[in-house]
Amino acid sequence: MDLIKVVENKFAVETNLPNFKSGDTVTVHYKIKEGSKERIQQFRGVVIQRKGHKETETFTVRKISNGIGVERIFPVKSPFIEQIDINKHGKVRRARIYYLRELTGKKARIKERRVHSKTTK
Repeated sequence: MDLIKVVENKFAVETNLPNFKSGDTVTVHYKIKEGSKERIQQFRGVVIQRKGHKETETFTVRKISNGIGVERIFPVKSPFIEQIDINKHGKVRRARIYYLRELTGKKARIKERRVHSKTTK
């Protein structure tokens, strides 16, 4: 077996994350260690891409903070991700929505996708 695969399998973290795609607005609860203390920080924004597969999969979340665009890349299999909440499902036609970087204001809005759930009447 390949040596890299052995190391990846040893350090793999099992995470039960919800299914989300680019265009969705998510809140990522992320553990931060400061000295001996540990706290959970929330980062809420739009997922602009998902990249990689299996152990190396990452996703990028973009938000506007004080008028400045901030992007953060999170590994999907990170042990520091406490949970991910999906706030809105966005309707986009691309897998990588980098065009949001140039848009501001109302143009940067993403339409909401209707999520179909089976209900009994």
